[in-house]
Formats: sequence, structure tokens, C-alpha cells
Amino acid sequence: MKNTIAIISSVKDSEFVKEIEIALKKYNAKYGINIASAHKTPNLLEIINKYDNEFDNVVYINVAGLSNRISRVVASNTKNPTIACHNLNEQNYLIDIYSTLRMPSNTYSMCVLNPKNTALAALKILGFIDKKLKEKL
Repeated sequence: MKNTIAIISSVKDSEFVKEIEIALKKYNAKYGINIASAHKTPNLLEIINKYDNEFDNVVYINVAGLSNRISRVVASNTKNPTIACHNLNEQNYLIDIYSTLRMPSNTYSMCVLNPKNTALAALKILGFIDKKLKEKL
């Protein structure tokens, strides 16, 4: 079975994504990083399609800075689990978090705010089907 974690974020969030990467590398997890924006990347659906067709099981980690439309787009276009990890700053925290927590009907994404915990959540999801990974956790 081919399993992976797909991280989708903008270039601006690359430092934040590194924290997720560090946690994934600790467990030798297979993952890919994709630079995309729900607002500015016309081929975002192609990225999702590629992962969904190439792998048996994918967990998407969507990192957003301001408006978290990317989690909505990914969640509504895949049957695989999605985790929103919002790169929030103290100044806009209370405003920007709503774009992650309030999703349209039949569009759902889990929300984990800490990057390390986001990686662990994705690994635990894959642990349901990968016994070796589950034992490492």
C-alpha cells in the first residue's frame, strides 16, 4: 500500500511548514510539499488529483496564513482526510481562525494549530493502516 502526507501551503508559510517537516522526518514519514494557493494557483485541483490517484492513502495538511480557503478547496475535492494548520499571528488570530473553523456544509477539515501536533495527527491517521508506523508512535 502506498501512503503519504501531502503538505500544501504558500511560499510565505515555508518557515512554519519546516516545523511540520521536522516532526515528519523524525518518523521517516513519506511526504511531499506543494506550493499552492486556493486564490492564486489554478492547478490546485490537479495537485489533489495527482495525490489521490498515485497513492492509496493520503492525509492532506493544509497550511494557511490569512484566509484559509485552501482547506475548503482540498476538503471538498478529496475523500481523504484533511488537516488545517493555520499559521496564525497574535494580531489577527481571532479573526483568521474563523476561516478554518467555519466550513461550508459537507466540507470538513480537522483543525490542529500546533505544527508538530499536526504532523503527529497525520501520522496517527496513517497509523490505522500502517502497523509499523503505529508502533513507532
